[in-house]
Formats: sequence, C-alpha cells, structure tokens
Amino acid sequence: MLVLFEDPCLWLYDFPRYVIMPTPSTSNDLVTNSKATVLLIDDDAEIRYSLDRVLSQEGHAVICSDSGEEGIKTARKENPNLIFLDNRMCGISGIETLQHLRTAAPNSLVILMTAYGTSQTAIEAMKHGAFDYVLKPFDLKKLKELVAKALKAGKDYVGAEETYEHLLNSSDYAEGIVGSGERMQQVLKQVGQVAASEATVMVTGESGTGKELIARCIHRHSHRSKRPFHAVNCAAIPENLIESELFGHEKGSFTGATDAKAGQFELCHGGTLFLDEIGDMQLPTQTKILRAIQEGEIQRVGATKVKKVDVRLIAATHKNLEDMVKEKTFREDLYYRLNVVRIETPPLRKRMEDLPELVDFMLQRLSREQSTGTTEISKEAVGVLQKYDWPGNVRELENVLHSASVVSKGKRILSKDLPSTLGNLLEAGAQEISAPGSQPPAEKRTGPKAPVDQAPDAHFEKDDEAFGQTKAVENEKPTPSVPHSISSEESYDMAYAHARENSQSKLLEAVEREMIRRTLRETGGNQVKASAILGITRTTLRKRIDAYGIRY
Repeated sequence: MLVLFEDPCLWLYDFPRYVIMPTPSTSNDLVTNSKATVLLIDDDAEIRYSLDRVLSQEGHAVICSDSGEEGIKTARKENPNLIFLDNRMCGISGIETLQHLRTAAPNSLVILMTAYGTSQTAIEAMKHGAFDYVLKPFDLKKLKELVAKALKAGKDYVGAEETYEHLLNSSDYAEGIVGSGERMQQVLKQVGQVAASEATVMVTGESGTGKELIARCIHRHSHRSKRPFHAVNCAAIPENLIESELFGHEKGSFTGATDAKAGQFELCHGGTLFLDEIGDMQLPTQTKILRAIQEGEIQRVGATKVKKVDVRLIAATHKNLEDMVKEKTFREDLYYRLNVVRIETPPLRKRMEDLPELVDFMLQRLSREQSTGTTEISKEAVGVLQKYDWPGNVRELENVLHSASVVSKGKRILSKDLPSTLGNLLEAGAQEISAPGSQPPAEKRTGPKAPVDQAPDAHFEKDDEAFGQTKAVENEKPTPSVPHSISSEESYDMAYAHARENSQSKLLEAVEREMIRRTLRETGGNQVKASAILGITRTTLRKRIDAYGIRY
C-alpha cells in the first residue's frame, strides 16, 4: 500500500524500505535543455520503478539494472549521462561499483543513494568520484533539482579546452615558460637576444609573474648552460647572514662559523647567479655586490685575500628601483650596473590570451607531480578564470587549479570546482545565456553590456543560397535603435518587448533570439565579439544561431 503525504517526499508503508512517487504538478520542477540517458542501479524493484516514473515524466530515457555487476556492463555499453547508484546491494556494494564505473563510463556522473547517511559514506563517495549522494527517503523537489544540477554540470564535460601537446617537447615549456600570445613572445624574443651575451640582466614585474623562470631560460640558452645556476632570494635571508650566503666565510669569522664555507659567487663560478628581490638588499651589501660586478672579485667574511670569480648576474625585483634610487635606498651605480638589459614580465591580466594554454600546462604538471588525475577543464570554468584580475598572477592561478583539481569529481574541472576565493565570478559564470526553452532566475538576468547605436532592425529571409546573401523583408515594423547609454536591464526590456509583440508563444526563445541577433548586428557579424558581449562561448553562440535559424 502506498501512502501519499503532503510533503513532496513519499515512501512505502512497510518502513524502512523507501520509495518516491511523482506528485501531480502543472509546474516544470526540472528544467533541462535536452533529454538525457539515466541509468538506475538498485536491487530494489520499487525504487527503480518510482525513479523510472519520475525521470521518464521529465523526458529522460531511463535504463534499469538490479545489481552492480549488471550496472557496470550496462554503463559501459550505453554510456549514460547520469547514474543513480544504490550503496547497499546484493553482490558488490555501491562504492565498489562506483570504482568500476570510473573506468567503464568515465564521463558519466554518479549520484550515490543511501539510507545511512554516515560521514564515512560521504567521504568514500566523494573520494571515489561521485557527483553527489542523496539520502532515502527522497525529497522529490530536491531530487529534481539535483538531477538538473548534475545534467548541467555534465554539459561542461563536452568540449574541454584543447591541449597544447605540440609544446610539450620544448624544454622551456617543461620549465613553465608558457605563452604564445604577443606579450609573452616579446619577452622570449628578448631572452633570445641577451642569452648569447654576457650582459647583466634586470628582470622586473609583479610577484608571481615568473621572473625566475625567465632567468633560468636565459641561462639555459647561454654558453654557460653546462655550468651551475643558483637562485638566491635576497628578501628571505636575514641581513646579518646575506653577506656570508653570497660571499662565504672563514672558520671562526663569527659565532657559529665552525667551518669555512664557500658563498654563492664561488659556487656559481663559470655559471649564472640569480639574485631575486634585490630591491630588499641593504646598502652595505649592495656595495659589495657592486665590487663583485665591477672587479670580478669577492672576499669571504673573515678572510684577508680576495678571490676571482666569473659569474653572470641576473637580478629581479617587483619594486620600482628608480624610485628607490631617488629615495637613496638603492645605490644608483649598482642600479646602472644591473640594468644593462631590462626584461619586464607581463602580469597575467595583461596576457589573458595565454590563460587556456597556462591552465592546460599546469593541469598536466599537477597530474604528473601530484597524481590528481585531473587533466582537463571545461570552457565555462575557463571563462570564469578569464574574468578574474589575478593579483597573484601565474602563481595564484596554479594554486587555484591545484585546489580545484583536488575537489574535482573526475578528470575535468568544472566551474563549481573553483575555490570560493574567486568571489562573485562563480555567480557571474553561471549567467551564460540559457539554452532554448529555459530562463535564468530574474534576479540574475543582467543581459549583455550596453550595445552601441544600430540601424533599425528588420527581419531577413534567404535570397541567394550560393553566396549567402540576405535581404530585408519589406514592410516589416522596425525596432527602435538602442542608444549608447542604455543600461543592461533596459536592453533586455527592449528585446523582451519586441519579442512579446512579435511572438505570443515560446517567449523565452524569442527573447534570446532577439538578443543574439541584435548583438550580431552590432558587431557586424563578428561571432568572437558577439560571444564576448553575450557572455557565452563561441561554440554556444554558433549552436544558438543554428537552432534559431538566425540571419543577420
């Protein structure tokens, strides 16, 4: 006997076996853009029956299996979009089945079902790659919301950013010199120009932009590449020890000097010494550095004799040395000695065209070094990353990706996996124009940025198939032009009003079609610019154009 409660959660009378039943409703609780294939793996026939009815009513194709063993075979054959998996079954358990599913159907999202919500179950489910887990008895509304969320996440798995395997054989790429954009290529050109010389190089740029990588690249391409490369962070060594670190000391020269020690200049003889954050070096040490550069001589702490050294210096700083020279906190003569050739590393926000390539490289490296298993990222997630300002530059990007790869449910990072430190960008990333037949919440619907003035709108029909020519349909009512100062909300309202006037059914599709067409007209048909204004990927834009038959 089935008992229907007022709460949307239903269960069998013979407790504790739980089952859900669909409640009559005129509202569409689950908004999905296309039918999905859902696999139900549960040894309880009543659970399978109830879930089958709920999901089938939502338009999904449902396949059922009554054991983990059968479910694995079915998943391998059908490659479903979503899998509901019971934890406690006859035969192999849900967790064991989940582990096999990672290989049998790596792109399927798995929701684990259990009547025993222990912390161990949650940890095990997430550790083995489940998208989520739900407790029995099911709350019908929450279950539908979870399915919608899972299917949306599954769409992120389609079309991961392309890899850049053609660069993996490059030694510079292996070291982290990544970027095919104009700014980074300009830096690499400078590296090539100075590598063969003996000129002292000053590398400047914000923290986290890869100044040490540039220094290593210069060394690797110089004739000193077979000799040592040593890096010293001047900001990390106390002032009373920096001189000993750089020039060495004799036994007994100060308390604790129990043995003689060679400094970095001696250790780098014939090679390259990289002095990072040289702007933090105190004036007395600056004087000795100047002598080492000018004379090629150093003197150990406590020694009476000088030693000849052959070292190429590369210095780096994120500070403004010109201002420090004016303030008398940095020696002017040392500044000119170091600043023979200057290379500026661009901040990440000024070379965002390199971000997809950087992300790909970092994920591959994290997978190798940290065994994360995450090697791809969705385009939506990349879009969120590209909207961030990255004050910590490349170093911050690597930390974000490391964090996201740890919490990712599979081999691909989704926008939901990105850490909350990115702030409202996660919310902004979710505002991509919805697919046909769906609509974002009203409070999040901001529309594209203010469009420019445009000519009166008109409907178009095909004129010449061979040449793709179009012509305006005569006597159609034009749409008022949109001024520069119009707000995003007003832009949406105008598109809405036009769609409402010209289409009494399928209003959401009409609004979206109108907004896309307006933007394409504004950009002269440039899909790259249009997708940027609309806040969607170019692939998504092309799909919308084809789906709506838009002519512009």
